[in-house]
Amino acid sequence: MSSSSSHSVTVVCVKQVKQDVADEWDESMPLPGDIIEGVAEHDVDDAFISAKARSELSLHLGKINRVAEHAWLKVRRGPGTVKLRVCVVPDRHGKLQKRFTVRAETDERHVAVLADLTFKECFDLQEMSRRVINLDFRGFRQKGIKYDWKNKVGTYLPDHRATVVSSILFLPRAREASTDRITGRAMAWFSAAMSSGIPLIFINIQTEQVMITSERNHATAGKETIRGGQQSNSNTVVNIEKGIRLWFLPGIAEILLELFPETGESRFGLDMRRTEEGFICVNSVTQGTAAARAGLGDLFEEAKRSEHLLIVSRLQGKSLTPSTVDSEGLIHCCDNNEIKEALFSAMERRDSIQLHVMSWPKKTTAASSAPTSQSGPAATLHPPN
Repeated sequence: MSSSSSHSVTVVCVKQVKQDVADEWDESMPLPGDIIEGVAEHDVDDAFISAKARSELSLHLGKINRVAEHAWLKVRRGPGTVKLRVCVVPDRHGKLQKRFTVRAETDERHVAVLADLTFKECFDLQEMSRRVINLDFRGFRQKGIKYDWKNKVGTYLPDHRATVVSSILFLPRAREASTDRITGRAMAWFSAAMSSGIPLIFINIQTEQVMITSERNHATAGKETIRGGQQSNSNTVVNIEKGIRLWFLPGIAEILLELFPETGESRFGLDMRRTEEGFICVNSVTQGTAAARAGLGDLFEEAKRSEHLLIVSRLQGKSLTPSTVDSEGLIHCCDNNEIKEALFSAMERRDSIQLHVMSWPKKTTAASSAPTSQSGPAATLHPPN
């Protein structure tokens, strides 16, 4: 066939597929650009029936659909032909009469939209499909392997109840339309925290869409809630804002300390205060107390000598790091009263309490050698290269 005639002759082709997750396409599915050369109920070479137009193919599919759910397609893909086992389904686009199309056997979302296209149009679509699924360079087949998640989490996380990486979300302030200004505030906060002696390692910064809902009624006027869902009702006003999320690691290591009270003791022996950036740091450690016996006093004295802060990052596995900076510039962080209540309740029950402290590189060795300072090995968190 000449190149000029190929522009006018049409064939039945897969124009597109309704599944928009292209990463999940594979060669066993009908792909955009597939030229349908025949259809059959069974995979027998002389059983395939050709169709010159989409309407004719729809009729053949309808006949198969009366007796079977599945069918076989013979499609031209690149220089060769491929046979595909597919499901026959109604074509929802057929308005005047009932039409049929096909979908992938392995994915009910992957429904083919058929059309009468020229060879050139089909080949252009095939090139797009080839790039998407990378037929020529897919590499080796993938195979699932078992992994001992419980053992790995217990060994390589400082606390199996909590993740290692932390983040804080900055919302835009009034008339702060540019993400550059929000990013500037985020980096100013991060730099100020590090300058004050807080051991943080920068990981990443990204934009994030946040749904802000505010109540319409007068009783709760001005009250805002940050949500990640999509639902709302007539009593709420929903605004989508673009914030900045900053990810960071707690220094080089997050060290687990367990404080054991002894008979007659009424407090664990540590005082804490909040920094300007919203972190909780150790302010003093009383000698002869559970905190001192756990090695917290040695860490505190070493931090003072190096002009650093000893930050408590978790208490009983719960994060104490700031989580959000709202549209008014307020830093949202843990409640001091709740921290005191957790310590008081544990002491009242004569229970031990676990806390994690952020460590600078040179503190790791000293902390690891402190008596009863850890129930397991400290997880060392190396910054990314």
